[in-house]
Amino acid sequence: MSFDDRQNMTHWEARTDLAAAFRWTARLNMHEAVANHFSLAVNEDGTQFLINPNQAHFSRIRASELLLLDANDPEALDRPDAPDPTAWGLHGSIHRRCPHARCVMHAHSIFATVLASLADSTLPPIDQNTATFFNRVVIDESFGGLAFEEEGERCAAMLCDPAKKVMVMGNHGVLVLGDSVADAFNRLYYFERAAETYVRALQTGQPLRVIPDDIAEKTARELEDYPGQAEAHLAAIRRILDHEASDYAT
Repeated sequence: MSFDDRQNMTHWEARTDLAAAFRWTARLNMHEAVANHFSLAVNEDGTQFLINPNQAHFSRIRASELLLLDANDPEALDRPDAPDPTAWGLHGSIHRRCPHARCVMHAHSIFATVLASLADSTLPPIDQNTATFFNRVVIDESFGGLAFEEEGERCAAMLCDPAKKVMVMGNHGVLVLGDSVADAFNRLYYFERAAETYVRALQTGQPLRVIPDDIAEKTARELEDYPGQAEAHLAAIRRILDHEASDYAT
């Protein structure tokens, strides 16, 4: 059995979950064509991870095509199927530094990127979705260009607190962490919805009705403890893709 065959046989359920997340991100127009990257740690210390192949469109990614990388491999960019250098720089750095970051999703989704482009990128709690992220977001105000390794290391250093599972990457986009594909994708989805609500509220020019801090924190904790939502969300996505005879799980 060849190296590629062995690679494509490992971590199959994780691969299919991740491939489904790519497909649905494209379906929601939250993708950036052949840019942006999602990764998933597959060993105990988080240093081995799956990630999308270089220059592959989210709408076409299949489970068998996902790369299996080692964050501690100095020759990762020399292999024939080398990842995108910015994928390696950002995701490799996070998986080396942050063992709690099991799944890492980086996107330039429209409303999160609008938020990242504001002088104040704070997301105030003005509804249930925005309250979900109360005191749970890191705002990076030091954009350093494309996320090659030096920039990736800088970003990873800001994600050491396991309670902070979203980074608004100033002038760039959004990055979310999760315990699984389902957890990370659910967070990415709802952060984009929350950012859209906030941006559209700003567009009215009317004063915002901001939820008090104690209620916002209570709401965030209640949603964190809400049973099974993320898993049900991804399972529903996979059922839709299966019903459509999608080839994501091939």
